[in-house]
Amino acid sequence: MENQQQQNTRVIKKLLLVVVGMFGFGFAMVPLYDVLCDITGLNGKTRNVAAEFIDTKVDLSREIKIQFVANTNRGMPWEFKPKESTLIVYPGEMYKTSFYAHNLSSQTITGQAIPSVAPGRAAIYMNKTECFCFNQQVLKANEEVEMPLVFFIDKDIPDDVKTLTLSYSLYNTSDSAPIQISKAP
Repeated sequence: MENQQQQNTRVIKKLLLVVVGMFGFGFAMVPLYDVLCDITGLNGKTRNVAAEFIDTKVDLSREIKIQFVANTNRGMPWEFKPKESTLIVYPGEMYKTSFYAHNLSSQTITGQAIPSVAPGRAAIYMNKTECFCFNQQVLKANEEVEMPLVFFIDKDIPDDVKTLTLSYSLYNTSDSAPIQISKAP
């Protein structure tokens, strides 16, 4: 009887270890996925920090079409669109464009834009030196704003990539926005 009880105890310990391991693996999935996407450029995730532009010779022998797409998450009461829907660019040259945002609601809303590049393997060649996506955007009721995007395409982009689509999805982050404390006069 004791032998059976020892076996049951071992099985329970092993099962508990498996459960703890599965929980730990599930908890680590998002950070591991982010690291994998940063390293490989999978899923079109771009770097979320400003790139440094080193003034190099522009590759005038190649043109790349950049398509800009803007989406708002369901329930986000903003108008959000690119100033230009497409640009023809040369690798190695700096470009500036902007996106338009208009808070259509009667209250202050904080938004965060999440970028994605297609094809995904080209994401590592899309370098932003300035982007509204680096920070949350706070718009008061009915406020309008033009949000800058300054970027360049790395000259090492593969020759078969002729078109890039830079897509931004805008999410309402008002509940998670940092609290602004105003000082009394």
